[in-house]
Amino acid sequence: MSEQDNKGGGPITAGMSDREQVEKTADRLRDELLLTLEELDRRRERAMDVRYQVSHAIEKNRDVLFQAGGVAVVLAVVGVGYSWWRSRHREELLWKHRAQAVRRAWEHPDRVASRADERPVGIELGRKLVLIFVSTLATALAKRAVQSLVPPSEQQQASEGKKHLGPRFLQSPAHA
Repeated sequence: MSEQDNKGGGPITAGMSDREQVEKTADRLRDELLLTLEELDRRRERAMDVRYQVSHAIEKNRDVLFQAGGVAVVLAVVGVGYSWWRSRHREELLWKHRAQAVRRAWEHPDRVASRADERPVGIELGRKLVLIFVSTLATALAKRAVQSLVPPSEQQQASEGKKHLGPRFLQSPAHA
């Protein structure tokens, strides 16, 4: 057996020395690395190209955008139509509202300005407290969602680490 057969060399590397084989392998690996880097660079440019991203998103969601546009046009036409109808029938509607107001005043003279049935104070207070609680909860959830989506800036992170307990006037630096 020859020396090449012992090393496992094939017909491509049969006439090359060890150094030439290593150089050829290094060149091949270098070329593959350059191709990979070029592909990564191309992908990075595409990812950062806003025009490409928008055009790609529009292409991908063309049907949904057309449907949403159609719904928006229909809603606009319905809104304009309703506005036109209401302006044409304004007098008639005004007389209906006045008749209802007179009927309410006749039936309940103590509640002339109110349309709704009066509820007990406890129920109204409970309803308002529930609304306050729900709006506070929704605000807190929205704030937490935004904070989880948007990474904090470096200044915020630095200031969060320096929080102190106590009144604010003791925490702020003195101004001369």
